[in-house]
Amino acid sequence: MTKSAATSEKPLAHGALNGCFGCGDDNDAGLHLQFFVDEEQRVLCRVYLATRFQGPPGHAHGGIIATLLDEAMSKANRHRNITAMTRHMSIDYRCPVPLETDFVLEGWSEKDPGSASGRKHQCSAEIRDASGTVLASATGIFIQVTAEALRRHKAK
Repeated sequence: MTKSAATSEKPLAHGALNGCFGCGDDNDAGLHLQFFVDEEQRVLCRVYLATRFQGPPGHAHGGIIATLLDEAMSKANRHRNITAMTRHMSIDYRCPVPLETDFVLEGWSEKDPGSASGRKHQCSAEIRDASGTVLASATGIFIQVTAEALRRHKAK
């Protein structure tokens, strides 16, 4: 599903759960996204969507587009060693995202890591085609969580 990135980019060791729908290797139904970090400290993923992700004929379903954008923003947090869950997300679907075509998914933090306010973190993401045209973009607010808080919630 994903293509390998250019050699100037470094793989992102995200430490996510293996069952994650977006990036988990152990999720057979998942997207198996592989993110890399570029020179500007943005996270990138080369993506190729198969026809099973169709919404409108020949194009990606809006829910998959939202999932991709959410995953890129999540990885922007992870790159900063922040585990956070999506609180709010706003998406701009600019152009239909074609299936069976290579595109780039990119995510980044909107604030300097030292300036984040408490547990709240703001990120953005884009999906671009091979020519650089932005097909969809998003902004999101993420709330930082601890591994202990996740364990307590799962135990309920």
